Amino acid sequence: MNIRHLTFRLLQVFVSVVTTGSYSEAARRLHLTQPTVSQQLKRLAEAVGVPLFTAQGNQWQLTDAGRELYRACVDVLGRFDDFDDYLSELEAGKKGRFSIALVNTAQYVLPRILGPYSHAFPQVEVTVEIGNRQQVLARFDRQLDDLYVFSHPPASEATCAGRFLRNPLVVVAPKGHPKAESEHLSLSHLLDERFLLREPGSASRMLFESWLQSQGLTLGATLQMASNEAIRIGVSSGMGLAVLSRHVLPAQDVGLTILPVEGFPLESHWHFIARRDCRLPRAAFGFLQFVEQSLDQCLDPQWTENHVGDMLKSLG
Repeated sequence: MNIRHLTFRLLQVFVSVVTTGSYSEAARRLHLTQPTVSQQLKRLAEAVGVPLFTAQGNQWQLTDAGRELYRACVDVLGRFDDFDDYLSELEAGKKGRFSIALVNTAQYVLPRILGPYSHAFPQVEVTVEIGNRQQVLARFDRQLDDLYVFSHPPASEATCAGRFLRNPLVVVAPKGHPKAESEHLSLSHLLDERFLLREPGSASRMLFESWLQSQGLTLGATLQMASNEAIRIGVSSGMGLAVLSRHVLPAQDVGLTILPVEGFPLESHWHFIARRDCRLPRAAFGFLQFVEQSLDQCLDPQWTENHVGDMLKSLG
């Protein structure tokens, strides 16, 4: 590799193309022409001395060398972003930026932390991405964000997790459901009813289906819906029953009732996640410190389980 021919601009163009998956989108973001982007990538490959991409029809993929270069570029450019943030902190107090990606259900909770944090650190820029589990897992794999929120952490050696909140799953029915007054109710008594479910791969669905399998139970009619909000409204409208996070249910929702089903609530937990193999920006580390110190002031203490301090120690 001829390191003398490498420039920050070449590295920025390469990272932008990999991140966006598109030469034209990278050109737009960097205010360049598409031929200029192609030329820059050619120069980078010549400087490295090995191919960085392989073509598969109209698609392209990174070679092994390309993936390693991408990791190195993200680390190098990130460190200089961090240094820029450090200089900003010296000049004008607490500043910085970080991004956090969270699964759909966590959007009902995380703003209660981000709100107080933003008041305490108004000069920190926070970018929030929301998606289903598969979408956020893809972002984790591509190292697109600094922090992530999952109920079931990714199975990866790179995962560093800190539990912070209980996430109980309950069986909900329309208000006035005939089984709502039962003191002891088995789910087997509800299998003739339709259940509204999230998409396959959803953490709440995986936990529910795992529990059903352990009990030797099989659902009858089901209907898949794209969001917790759609399921909540569907249950209120009498479309069926559902298993939802307790945090999804508004305190004063008159259209729903929680059924006293044996074995419920199913216990899961939300975790903050960072990658061990990536640099964590100073602002993201400071956010985790804020969470560790202020969690019980931001969220109802009956649900909190604060293991963020252990995560911070692990991240060093």
